[in-house]
Amino acid sequence: MKNPPLSICKVNETPQYILDSRWPRSVRGRNVMDTDVSEIVESVRCEGDTALLRFTKIYDQVDISGRIRVKDTEIKLAYKLVNQDAMDAICESKKRLAHHYEVGLARLQYGITIEGVGIRNAIAPLRSIGCYVPGGSAAYPSSVVMSVVPAIVAGVSRVVICTPPGPNGEIDPLTLVAADICGATEIYRVGGAQAIAALAYGTSSINPVDKIVGPGNRYVTAAKRMVSIDVPVDMLAGPSELLVIADKSANPRLIALDLISQAEHDPDAKAVLVTDSDALADNVIRLLQEITLNLPRSWTIRQSLNDNGLVYVCSNLVEGFNFVNQYAPEHVEIMTINARFDADKIKTAGLVLIGGYSPVAASDYCLGVNHVLPTGGYGNVYSHLSVADFVRTYAIVECTENGLRKVSDNVQILSECEGLPSHGSATKGRFPK
Repeated sequence: MKNPPLSICKVNETPQYILDSRWPRSVRGRNVMDTDVSEIVESVRCEGDTALLRFTKIYDQVDISGRIRVKDTEIKLAYKLVNQDAMDAICESKKRLAHHYEVGLARLQYGITIEGVGIRNAIAPLRSIGCYVPGGSAAYPSSVVMSVVPAIVAGVSRVVICTPPGPNGEIDPLTLVAADICGATEIYRVGGAQAIAALAYGTSSINPVDKIVGPGNRYVTAAKRMVSIDVPVDMLAGPSELLVIADKSANPRLIALDLISQAEHDPDAKAVLVTDSDALADNVIRLLQEITLNLPRSWTIRQSLNDNGLVYVCSNLVEGFNFVNQYAPEHVEIMTINARFDADKIKTAGLVLIGGYSPVAASDYCLGVNHVLPTGGYGNVYSHLSVADFVRTYAIVECTENGLRKVSDNVQILSECEGLPSHGSATKGRFPK
C-alpha cells in the first residue's frame, strides 16, 4: 500500500474544535456505530454462543465453533513457538509492575484510633475479572501484563482474557505465554463488542465476570460504555494518545520519534506537540516527514498523523499547560528546561513522563507503570488502571465504651435534626442514667 503524503496540522491559536471533540464537551448522542454495537451487545445477551460465533465469522472471518476457549495444550505449544528473549521481557515487565502494585496494595490498608474509636481500612479482592486484550491482525501481549498482573496481586481468583483470533483462528503465541506467566485462569478467542457483551452477561462457554478492564478500539469502548449500567468497567480507554509539551531546549528528533511511536498504534491514534518555539515545531515536522518515509508501519503512521496529528505553537508555556489540562491526554511527555518542576502543572493526564529519557514507548512495556489509561478527555475524571481497580475497600470499626460515650450526645443531636430520633436512642440507650 502506497504511503499517503504527510500533511500535519500546525496552528498558532488554541484549537478549540479539538477541545470540543473531547469529554466533557463532546456530543454524547447515538450514532451509527452505537446502533451497530448495541445490536451486537443485545444479540450476545439473548443468543449467547450462537451470536459469538456469528459475529466472529463476520468481523474476524474465522469459524471458532467448538474452540471458543483456548485449551491448555495450545498454551503448552505456544511456549515452543516463543523465543527466550521474549519470555524474559514479559517476566521483567511483570516483575516491575507487580512490585509497583504490591507497594500500592499495602498502602490501601491502614488503621487509626480517634478517641477510643478504632478504624481499620480493609480490602477484599473482587471475585472475577474480565480482561480485554486487543489482537487479531496485531498482537499485544503487553496488554496482558497490564491487565492481569494487578488483578493477581490484588488476589482475584478468576482472571479471564478475551482476545480476537487471528486469520486462522489462532491466538498469538506470545499473548498465550504472557497470559500463562502472569496467571490468567481462562482465555477465550473472542474479540470486539461481542467479547465485552459475553464477559458482562455470560454465554454457555463464558461465565460472566464482576468487572471488565482493558483497552480496545472505539467499538470495544462503546460496548464497555453500554454494559457499564449492569457490570462495572475500569474506564473508557479508546485509541492511544500522546501529547508532548516542549520548549526550545528539547531535542526535536526525540520528539519526532515519540510521536511516531504513538501514531504507529492505529490510524485513530493522536500525536500532539505543544511548544512555544516555532523553530522547534518546524524541525519536528521536517523530521516526521523524513523518518516516516520507510518504516514498517509507515502507512498507519502517516494516516494517523494526517488525520489526528497536531502541532500547536502557543504564545508561552502558561498557555501551553492550560491547553494540556483542557485536552486531558492519555500520555504527556514534558521536555522543558524545568521538566520536573513543570510536571506538577499537569492535573488531568493519565500518565506524565518527565524528560528525554522517559519515552512513552518504554512506559508501554517495561517501566513498571500501567499503559491502560483514560483517553478522549476522560483523564479529567478517571485514573490509570491500578491494583485498586481489583479490590473493594471497607472499614472495620470498634468503639470502646468511653469512645462511644464521647460521641453519643452528637449522635443524638444530629439524629434529631434529621428526624431520626431512634438513632440517638440506640446510642444513648447504652448508657442508662
